[in-house]
Amino acid sequence: MTTPNKGRRELPLVQLLPNMMTVAALCAGVTAIRMAITGRFDLAVGLIIIAAIFDALDGRLARLLKSESEIGAELDSLCDFVNFGVAPGIILYQWALLEMPRAGWIAALVYIVCALLRLARFNIGNRSPETPTLSHFVGVPSPAGAMLALLPLFLAHMLEAKPIAPQLIALWMIGVGAAMIGRFPTPSFKSATIYAEHVRFIVVGFVALVAALASYPWVTLVALDLVYLGIVAGNLLLGLRKPKP
Repeated sequence: MTTPNKGRRELPLVQLLPNMMTVAALCAGVTAIRMAITGRFDLAVGLIIIAAIFDALDGRLARLLKSESEIGAELDSLCDFVNFGVAPGIILYQWALLEMPRAGWIAALVYIVCALLRLARFNIGNRSPETPTLSHFVGVPSPAGAMLALLPLFLAHMLEAKPIAPQLIALWMIGVGAAMIGRFPTPSFKSATIYAEHVRFIVVGFVALVAALASYPWVTLVALDLVYLGIVAGNLLLGLRKPKP
């Protein structure tokens, strides 16, 4: 008769789901790089979007299942760097910057390093017990930064046109990187609340968004980017107009 090992701890298999989702997001981001190298930029964008969806869900699922852990937080941060830093930089370089390999690669590196710094600052803020829970981010978060960086690609596919001047795309990438490490507030929807009677409108809006992405993906992605830019610009203007104490 064998006796159970007292040093072993049983873990419900369902509690592994958040980490499995995080790893699935990483696989999507790395595969997006492969698709970009082979010239399948439409699939590359789709995989980045899948990675962003998984990133939005894994943390919430971990809290729901009460399976939050330090290794889960580290996995999430490392995967975000690949999915929203490395992958968009390589996708844009392969798509539009091969004509200027030196300057274009510098722009890609600047964007990737800015994504790394953005995530490092976010991790430090999360680990600090003195940091209050805020209703906004500081600087553009990395998933939103990835979507903004890919805006020229969205526009080109929407208009069925060739990439615009690679110099402008390189400057755009650097500008988005600077926005990620900026010190200005950007909207966070994590703490947003709605009235219970409005849930049906949110559900209908979500269905409409999914249908729009499926039917008119490039137009929808451009519209989402422009709406986000408008919100960020509006917050900045409101901040500038507030009287200083």
